[in-house]
Amino acid sequence: MTDTVSQTAPAADQPLLPLFYKNVQPLHGAAHARWRLKDGDASFAADTPFVPIVAGELAAAARDYPVVFASDSAQPLAILGLERRNLFIEDGRWLAGAYVPAYVRRYPFAFVATVNPDGFALAIDAGSERVVQAGEDSGDQGVALFENGEPSPLTKQALEFCAAFGREVELTALFTTALKEKDLLIDRRADATLPDGRKLGLDGFQIVDAEKFNALDDETVVAWHRQGILALVHHHLASLDRFRALLDRQTLPSAAAHASVTQSSPADASDTAKPNAPDVSAPPAEDPAGKPATQTKPRKA
Repeated sequence: MTDTVSQTAPAADQPLLPLFYKNVQPLHGAAHARWRLKDGDASFAADTPFVPIVAGELAAAARDYPVVFASDSAQPLAILGLERRNLFIEDGRWLAGAYVPAYVRRYPFAFVATVNPDGFALAIDAGSERVVQAGEDSGDQGVALFENGEPSPLTKQALEFCAAFGREVELTALFTTALKEKDLLIDRRADATLPDGRKLGLDGFQIVDAEKFNALDDETVVAWHRQGILALVHHHLASLDRFRALLDRQTLPSAAAHASVTQSSPADASDTAKPNAPDVSAPPAEDPAGKPATQTKPRKA
């Protein structure tokens, strides 16, 4: 008898929050004057089998992970495991030498859309175990988020990182739009059988159709070469070979040779994990009273 691992998507009426985040709050000098951030590890991502990546890190991610596209949005995803487990985290630490996606490195910070004024502001996940809130018996744990009412060096650094990440999100959207306009994305699934008979599956993702890609017209090829899109597609296609390495990491070294992994169309699907893309930004939020200390200008589409 075999077991098939499955994942259940959140109910439609549940609030949509970015992956990892529990309670996103825009940062304000007055409201969060005494908040601090403690050191922490990557345990928050230990049960995550995939994370979103942006175009600028696709080449680096492709060296360690299969990179695919979510079927519902074409969001690029780095696959970290074939079940609800991140195979690159051991004892709370990311595996040495493996690329750590920017989405993971920015946590617990994020951007939120502000309503008045219209724009974006730095936010933090108040539900993170690393966040020490005002009124807690915390002493001097961690690093202050604000100093004398102004963003601390830590907060300024987080703001710059999240702003750069936001710009990359926009460039990534241009990349995936180009792929969709040429109808290059096709549905695929990955199935694996472990030595003990267990079956693992990953569904709900797309890859670039290599045949259609190789048949692109000369005008598109030249334009995509200049825009860097050709290189991104080549990195994506090469990364698909990492599924084999992912399975080897899933199984014991001595048994890896007896395990198998295949890619197929969704028509053969059984109950499997579905990597629907998490939002790479935070949800819109009304500003609390007072001016956001880290207000930024609106990002242009």
